[in-house]
Amino acid sequence: MRTILESIESEFHRYKRLGDKAVAQVAAEALTRKPAGEGNSVATLVWHVSGNLRSRFTDFLTTDGEKPWRDRDSEFVARAVTPAEVLAKWEEGWAVVTATLAGLRDEDLARAVTIRSESLSVLDALHRSLGHTSYHVGQIVFLSRLLCGNDWQWLSIPPGQSEAFNRKMKGQ
Repeated sequence: MRTILESIESEFHRYKRLGDKAVAQVAAEALTRKPAGEGNSVATLVWHVSGNLRSRFTDFLTTDGEKPWRDRDSEFVARAVTPAEVLAKWEEGWAVVTATLAGLRDEDLARAVTIRSESLSVLDALHRSLGHTSYHVGQIVFLSRLLCGNDWQWLSIPPGQSEAFNRKMKGQ
């Protein structure tokens, strides 16, 4: 049975779609633009999310989620990249989590996994990862919106259109 896992998978996929739609709107030259202060660019956030997902979900049930091959600090280094490279890096991380989740069953949720030597249930590890991922996808969406300015295409109900949306959902 996969009732709980289907719900978690659905949420991961929802956040991936939000990220997909946000990143697709950003002009090539803006993908590496950092906001004022110590902020990260869209490309940096993509590198971090991808690195985290690859590390956490490679051999998920059998090895520590912080892999020895992961160089987390390098994920935050500014880099010149093309939109194709950003998309490839994004997809690389999501492919690992998608494949791993597809192979899990609800019975696995009580099993123990480790992240940085800390023991967690599979359910707790999935919730932690979902929270971490959604946090950074939110940053990607917000930054993408700022970079696009007036050209931004809303990913949810546009401001001032809630009533019309609700009427449409009710079939009115």
